[in-house]
Amino acid sequence: MTDIQSIKSRFGIIGNSSALNHAIQVAVQVAATDMTVLITGESGTGKESFSKIIHQLSPRKHNNFIAINCGAIPEGTIDSELFGHEKGSFTGATEARKGYFEETNGGTIFLDEIGEMPLGTQARLLRVLENGEFIRVGSSKVQKTNVRVVAATNVDLMKAVERGKFRQDLYFRLNTVPIYIPPLRERGNDILLLFRKFAADFAEKNFVKPINLDEEAKKLLLRFRFPGNIRQLKNIVSQISVLEVENKEITAETLMKYLPQNQMTTLPVPLGDSREEGFTERESILFKALFDVKKDIAELKKLVLTILQGESSGKTIIQQNKHLFNNTEEDIFASAHSTSHSGVPLSNVANNTTPPTSLLLNPIANAKEEENDDFEYAKVEDITHSIMEEDNFSLEKQEKEMIIKALKKNNNKRKYAAQDLGISERTLYRKIRQYGLED
Repeated sequence: MTDIQSIKSRFGIIGNSSALNHAIQVAVQVAATDMTVLITGESGTGKESFSKIIHQLSPRKHNNFIAINCGAIPEGTIDSELFGHEKGSFTGATEARKGYFEETNGGTIFLDEIGEMPLGTQARLLRVLENGEFIRVGSSKVQKTNVRVVAATNVDLMKAVERGKFRQDLYFRLNTVPIYIPPLRERGNDILLLFRKFAADFAEKNFVKPINLDEEAKKLLLRFRFPGNIRQLKNIVSQISVLEVENKEITAETLMKYLPQNQMTTLPVPLGDSREEGFTERESILFKALFDVKKDIAELKKLVLTILQGESSGKTIIQQNKHLFNNTEEDIFASAHSTSHSGVPLSNVANNTTPPTSLLLNPIANAKEEENDDFEYAKVEDITHSIMEEDNFSLEKQEKEMIIKALKKNNNKRKYAAQDLGISERTLYRKIRQYGLED
C-alpha cells in the first residue's frame, strides 16, 4: 500500500486530519482500477488534486490527463468541446475538430462542476460511460473511446436530481466510488499548517521574512469558517504578507482586520458557503430553547390528559378544555388509548397503580408535594390553567418568525436553514407545512 505521507509530499497536500487522510486512502485504492469516481466537496477544497492522484497512480498515467470545468463552457458549445464536430455542422465550424473524449483516448478526463452540465450533454456522457461510444456534432458515425472519467461537484446532486436538473441514471453511474473532501473548517489544526506553508512560500518567492501568528491569533483563525476554503486562506495570507510590512508577528487584533466578521462562527454546525450571512449563535440558541419549551408543553399536555382520564370528572374537564390538547406534536387523543409518554399503560394510570407524581415534570410535582403530602388528582386542574397561561406567550408566532428569518437568510435553502436553526430537515419541512410557508 502506498504511504499516505509520500502521496501528500508528491502532490503538495498539507494536513493530517483523519477525514483528509481517509479521502487520500480511498483515492489511492481506487486509482489502480478503471472505476468511475465522483469527488464531492465545497469549492476551494482541492478536488482537482485528488483527480491527479487517481490518474498518476493508475495504469493510464503515461497517457493524457485533461481537466474540464463544465460550468465554464457555454451550453451551446459544450457538446462540440467534449465530443468534437464535423465541418459545417454549425456556424463557424470551418473544419472538423476532435473533442476531449477523442483526444484523451486511453487517458483520464476530470469533469469539474459536473452539476452544471446541460441535460442533453448528460445523456451523451452517459452513453460514453455505459458503452464507450460517442458521436461528433453533425455526424452520424459512432466512434469508440477508452477514457476514464473522474467527476467532481460542490452541489448536492441528489437534490439536483429531485429538481430535474440532473439525470438520476448518470448520478448513479458516476457515483461508483464516492470521495468526500472535507471543508477547511472541519480540518482543525490543518488550518495553521496551511497558513505557515503559504506564508513561507510567499516569503521565499518575494525575498521577505515570513509572517507568524501569536497564540491568540491562532485561536481566532481556527474560529473562522472559511467559505472559500484553501483558496480563501491563501488569499488572506498573501494580503497580510503584503500589507503588514513592518510587523511580521501577527496578533489577533491585526488578523481581525483581514477576516470578514460575517464569516466568523462558534457554532458546532458548519455553515454552507452559499450563504453570505447566517444565524448568529445567540439566535440559534434562542430557537433551540423555544423549540424545547414548545416540546415540553406538548409533553405536559399529554401527561395532564393521561391523569385526567383516570378521574371521574376528568372527561368533563377534557371536553371543556379540548382546545388545549389540539396542538401537540402527536395526536394525543389517538395515543391516549395505548400508552402514556413514560411508557406506562394508561389503564394502570386509571387504576391508580402508578403514582401520578411519576408522570409529571419534577418541578411541578415537587411544588405540589411541598404544599400537600397527599397530592391528589384534583390539583391537576390548576396545572391545566397554568398550561393555558403558558400558551398565551404565542410560542408558535415566535417560532414561525424565526423560521421565516432563517429561510430568508439562506435564500430558501432548507438544508442550511435547518442547520442554522439546530433542527433536522424533516422537522423543518413539517414546520413549514404547519405554518403554511411552502410558497
